[in-house]
Amino acid sequence: MEEILEQSNQPTEPFIPEAQKKHKRTKVKETAGDRTYYIITYIVLGLLALIVLYPLWFVIIASFSSAEAVMSGKVYLWPVDLDFSGYVKCFQRSDIWIGYGNTVWYTIAYTALSVLFTLTAAWALSRKNLPFRKFFMIFFTITMFFGGGLIPFYVVVSNLGLKETPWAIILPGTVSAWNLFMAKTFFQTGVPDTIVEAAELDGANRLRLFVSIILPISMPIVAVLILYYAIGQWNSYFNAMIFLKKSPNLHPLQLVLTTILTEAESTSGGDTFLEQAYLAEQLKYVTVIISSVPVFCLYPFVQKYFAQGVLVGSLKD
Repeated sequence: MEEILEQSNQPTEPFIPEAQKKHKRTKVKETAGDRTYYIITYIVLGLLALIVLYPLWFVIIASFSSAEAVMSGKVYLWPVDLDFSGYVKCFQRSDIWIGYGNTVWYTIAYTALSVLFTLTAAWALSRKNLPFRKFFMIFFTITMFFGGGLIPFYVVVSNLGLKETPWAIILPGTVSAWNLFMAKTFFQTGVPDTIVEAAELDGANRLRLFVSIILPISMPIVAVLILYYAIGQWNSYFNAMIFLKKSPNLHPLQLVLTTILTEAESTSGGDTFLEQAYLAEQLKYVTVIISSVPVFCLYPFVQKYFAQGVLVGSLKD
């Protein structure tokens, strides 16, 4: 009896299947070809990263360098002759801050409406029991290849009474057919039918099903849509240039920065032509930084969902 108790008190090794033991003992040995492949891959990826990152870095250091140093080719890796006059001249203008406020408002409103309409339409199109589903699919597909052109677009917006109002920027182009199909594919491949059936058996109506069940498990595609729509609207200025000609107080940031840069290149921003060229060169890089910072601030909040949403949403139906 004592021997049995002693044996039971001894620590026992966890049971590991024989196949798993054999697998643990097996190690894949890298060959010379494998190491060569990895070295080449890292070199190529490093070069691609350098090609992408260096222009961004150059814009940053050029915005803090003197225009004379930039135009003479002295700026390579670090700022030369630190000069903040470009930022000072930009931020002294009140229209910069008005443009910032307008763009933030346009981006938030446009993104919220676009994501709402895209998700609801995509969820409806992903259901096989939707009446006239094929007709709607053909209808949205046609819009990806054919458009009415600028003049019909201008006439429609004018007849709706949207000119010289913020809605001329927010409402047109609210739903992108490409984003719609991407979200539809996500719902078809990422939302199991069993979840929908279980919710319906529990008595959930369609609104409760979509809000309480579908949306929480669809955050990857929601994050992708937010990023796509927000960046598209943030960088947009063409609609404002057409429909807000008489309302400079409604101009978005991109149109304001374009106006500033045009003025610096064409009007007397300095005493001489050379000073004018220096001013235009400074403002060119400063405006890029000013307009890009909010986008860089947005990306970290959605990047963890970005890859998953794009990959799942890009699968074929």
